[in-house]
Amino acid sequence: MTGSNQAQLFDDVPADTSGYSAKDIEVLEGLEPVRKRPGMYIGGTDERAYHHLFAEVLDNSMDEAVAGHASRIEVRLDADGFLTVTDNGRGIPIDPHPKFPDKSALEVIMCTLHAGGKFSDKAYATAGGLHGVGISVVNALSERVDVEVARDRKLYVQVFERGQVMSPVELKGAAPNRRGTSVRFRPDVEIFGDKLRFRPSRLFQMARSKAYLYRGVEVRWSCDPSLLPEDSKIPAEATLTYPNGLADQLEEVFKGKATITNEAFSGLVETDEGKVEWAIAWTAAGFGEADGFSRSYCNTIPTPDGGTHEAGLRSAITKGLRNYGELTGQKKATAITADDIMSYAGILLSVFIRGPEFVGQTKDKLSTTAAFRLVENAVRDRFDHWLAASPKEADKLLNWAMERADERAKRRKDKEVARKSATRRLRLPGKLADCSANSGDTELFIVEGDSAGGTAKTARDRKMQAILPLRGKILNVASASVDKLEKNQELSDLMLALGTGLKTRFNLDDLRYERVIIMTDADVDGAHIASLLITFFYQMTPGLIESGRLYMAMPPLYRLSHKGKSVYAMDDAQKAELIASEFKNSEKVEIGRFKGLGEMNASQLKETTMDPKSRTLARITLPDSMDELTEMKPAELIDTLMGRKAEHRFKFIQDNAQFASELDI
Repeated sequence: MTGSNQAQLFDDVPADTSGYSAKDIEVLEGLEPVRKRPGMYIGGTDERAYHHLFAEVLDNSMDEAVAGHASRIEVRLDADGFLTVTDNGRGIPIDPHPKFPDKSALEVIMCTLHAGGKFSDKAYATAGGLHGVGISVVNALSERVDVEVARDRKLYVQVFERGQVMSPVELKGAAPNRRGTSVRFRPDVEIFGDKLRFRPSRLFQMARSKAYLYRGVEVRWSCDPSLLPEDSKIPAEATLTYPNGLADQLEEVFKGKATITNEAFSGLVETDEGKVEWAIAWTAAGFGEADGFSRSYCNTIPTPDGGTHEAGLRSAITKGLRNYGELTGQKKATAITADDIMSYAGILLSVFIRGPEFVGQTKDKLSTTAAFRLVENAVRDRFDHWLAASPKEADKLLNWAMERADERAKRRKDKEVARKSATRRLRLPGKLADCSANSGDTELFIVEGDSAGGTAKTARDRKMQAILPLRGKILNVASASVDKLEKNQELSDLMLALGTGLKTRFNLDDLRYERVIIMTDADVDGAHIASLLITFFYQMTPGLIESGRLYMAMPPLYRLSHKGKSVYAMDDAQKAELIASEFKNSEKVEIGRFKGLGEMNASQLKETTMDPKSRTLARITLPDSMDELTEMKPAELIDTLMGRKAEHRFKFIQDNAQFASELDI
């Protein structure tokens, strides 16, 4: 575009009378973005965020300890509100930074977002701080930060206020008996207000948790006595060190409580992929934290929202106890779920891995896929040995878990007793042909189209089987907006029929049927409709698939008839087999192919697809481990195949086309 054309273009733009111009565009530099929007970096400006600043500083010292460079961390809270964290590690480098020759590495770390030594594994093999924003955020949100660095037998000091450098790095003199870093800071009242203060009890608990997580570190705690209430259980001074790690912590939590087994299940496993430590105990008594509690960590960082490492632990314990039940002839063990075992347990879990991935800067949830396999493999083998080594204790735990499963089943049955009266109050969809039974072995068939739905209503067992016909292909929930989901009539009917609520409001115990069965035509369109329905159940009804309640009906493709005899074949291979075995390869066999369920009469549909005595059902399941079918997690696979981005599907097809067979083209 030439200069004259550009001028013409701008001449054609209407005049802006709002006063909005280039001068209104702000460019935030250095640590200004942190002070403008602290919530983006520490989750807010409340008490939790206030104490998160301590966590960021403490994590840096713990990373030094975990890397083998520090053995001692000191935490001191003074009467003036200043908090000091000191370690005897290597000390933050104070030499000029190669990229910024006029600044020390210390100044770059303290004043630059995304600057640190943890982006690779050269300085730290495993670390909690990975984004390079932790200590700089503390600097930005503190009214004053004093940093002392002892390196090479010399002591260096630098002072900062509200993220600004107040003095260059100063050499204070010799320090022959000292090494490491000391950070003294006080959060800024301009950010957090004048009412928030550090709570000694919370700081002590955070410091003690770190000591439990790494057996090789000694945490020295001190607090000005004037900050402690007279009846406080928090000591003014304490040395925190725990040679048995999480096992010591669990023993303290369970002090005075009766447990199901005499000993907790604990262990520590180190592999090339990382390190896993755990401690679990079970009790019927309350913890003051609902029925149980779970505290997990990754590289000493608390993950209160759990993540893949917790999922690996739940999987290992559940599979292990079920397997023990099968080996000892306890058939009821197959009914045990992860919630039956883990909801009533006290669980402590810590993993150390390279390059962990978290959800958000505050790292509340671990999302690293490899952590699932690491924990499951480490715990499962040890749990099997633990159960086998003490059969009496194992039997106690198994019987207790089966009691929990029985209680859950009883609660469900109690709800089913009230189902009839609840159904009267419930606004059920008009197309639903409900069953008459209020409890027991009930089924909901989701059928493709009104034609097949009419046939299915005739073929069904009215007492136990309900029919819900859907009009064609339902909405793809993986790519639909919330507005579309709420306005879609087909999904609305399905939600009402299930009675469970969706997503966070989903409650499996409210499911109105024992089984949910998808019944579609045995062709490409039918498979597409089935995939849309499975996507709906996976994303909107969490737990339905995992509980084994979702099935696919398997209608036959062929009807073979000769001399008054009729049989059905599921596919071409079975058709050839039946012609050879049942009809001795007779050329007079009449072969009929069902193009859809609507082509079957009621007796055929009942005999082949709906009668429990003669039908075939396929249970919909998720892979036992996250990479059993693909390197993707199930959620990622669903997003790839069913999400909005067609290019992801195209790439998946290109990568996997070579493995496809028996295509219906």
